[in-house]
Amino acid sequence: MMSFIWYLIIGGVLGWLAGVIIGRDVPGGIIGNIVAGIVGSWIGSAVLGNWGWQVSDFHVFPALIGAIVLIFIVSLIMRSMRKAT
Repeated sequence: MMSFIWYLIIGGVLGWLAGVIIGRDVPGGIIGNIVAGIVGSWIGSAVLGNWGWQVSDFHVFPALIGAIVLIFIVSLIMRSMRKAT
């Protein structure tokens, strides 16, 4: 149970940090940060491999890069949807 809580906390921090780095808000607030961190970690690890510091099953650098890319793509999609309406 404790590892699941750490997984959520680290995912949230990575999602928040990625949003701060690129200067865009994550849709969904805290839940959006957690999802962006976890999905971004999965994408970053799949594309870049597992290297760098590891915290609670997250390799920090690939996870952060994956979360940044994910948030950037989601923000572009959300912006285009706002313009369409």
